Amino acid sequence: MNGAPSRAAIAGTPDGYPSFSESERSRRWALVRRARDEVGASVLVCYGADRSGSCVEWLTGWPVTREAVLVLAGDEQPALFVQHANHVPNAARVARGVEVSWGGPSTFDTVARHVRAVARPGRVVASVGSWTEEARTHLGHAVRIDRSYTRMRLVKSAEEIAFLSRGAALTDGAVSNLVEHAAPGTTEVECCALLEDGYLSKGGTNHVHYLFSTPMAAPERHVPAQLPSSRRISPGDVVACEVSASFSGYAGQLLRTFTVGSGPTPEYAALHEAATEVFAALASAAVPGATVGDLRRAASPLARSGLTTCDDLVHGFGGGYLPPVLPGGDRPGGTRDDFVLEEGMAIVIQPNPVDLAFGRGVQTGELGVVTAAGWTSLHGFPRGLGVLGG
Repeated sequence: MNGAPSRAAIAGTPDGYPSFSESERSRRWALVRRARDEVGASVLVCYGADRSGSCVEWLTGWPVTREAVLVLAGDEQPALFVQHANHVPNAARVARGVEVSWGGPSTFDTVARHVRAVARPGRVVASVGSWTEEARTHLGHAVRIDRSYTRMRLVKSAEEIAFLSRGAALTDGAVSNLVEHAAPGTTEVECCALLEDGYLSKGGTNHVHYLFSTPMAAPERHVPAQLPSSRRISPGDVVACEVSASFSGYAGQLLRTFTVGSGPTPEYAALHEAATEVFAALASAAVPGATVGDLRRAASPLARSGLTTCDDLVHGFGGGYLPPVLPGGDRPGGTRDDFVLEEGMAIVIQPNPVDLAFGRGVQTGELGVVTAAGWTSLHGFPRGLGVLGG
C-alpha cells in the first residue's frame, strides 16, 4: 500500500537507554493528569508487576521487573516505588522525571503511607493497573481510570511509531534467523532459541514467541503453542509461529507459516491462500474512518470458505492488547461494530484460518499503522508460505 507512517528519531538517556523526547513525555503526563482530575482525584496510582502494567513504563520508561507503583499527586514530582531493593539503582537510571525509591518490605504498605501523606483531604484516589485484592485493601477505595488510559494509547505519536518500527525490525530479524538456521532435526525448543538469538544481541527483549510443528499428512496441532516441546521437525512438517520482539516496551508482531524440506500439501496450500486473500481484504478495509463492522464484512469470505479461526482476526497493539479487537469464528466479545479507526492506530491483521475439524491451521499476519493512505505494514519480512531447510 502507498503511504508511510510518520516516524521520529529515537533518543537515548545519558546512560545509554532508549528514551522519548521531553515533549513526548510531557504530553503523556498531561494526559494522565487530565484523566485523574476529571474524576475528582488528587492522586493517581499506577501498578505493574512482572513486566505487566504498561502505564508505569509508558510514563517513566521503567519496564516493571518484580513490582513497581507510580504515584502522581497534583503537579508534584511523581514517586516510583520499586521492588526489589537491588532493582532500584537500575530503575533510577532508566526512569525519567520521577523520584525512585525502594518499596520497602511491603510495597503496598509503603504506597498507602505515601498516598495518605500527599492526598488532599476529601479527595478520591484514581488508579490504573491490575491491582490484587491485597493491594486494594491497602489503597482503600479508588476510582479506576483504566478505560481512559486505554484511550490514550490508541493513537500513536510519531515517536511511538519509531519505537514500534524498531520492534518490528527486531521481530523480522528473529524470524529471519529461524529461516536461516532451522532444519530437519531442530527441536521446537531450539527453534525458539533461534528466534531469541535474532534480536537479543541487537537490544531487543522477548514479548512472545509461540510456535508449533506437525506433519502435514497427519496434523496434530493447528495453532502456535505458548510452550515449545522437544519435538524435532522433519521433512513434510509444517511450522507456524507468532513472534513479537520488543524494543523498550514496543513490540512488533509477525505471524508466518513454513513447510519443512518441500512445498505444502494441497490442503495447506488452500488454507494459506484463503489467509492471504482475507489478509488483503482486511488491509484494504483498515482505513481512517472505517469501522469494526467494515472489518467484519471484509473477513466474511473466511467463513464462506468453510473455515474458522481460534484467534482474533484483528487487534490493536503497542502498549497492550488494544481495541479494535475482532474475534474470529463465532466467539463472543470484541469491540463494538461502530468503533471507528483513526490515523495513527497500530493494528495487527492476522487471519489465521483453521479447518472446521481444528486439524489444520496456518498463521499469516503482521503489525501495521493506519495512515491517511491506508493500513501500512511496519514489517519487511516476506509474505507467503516459506520453506525451512529447503
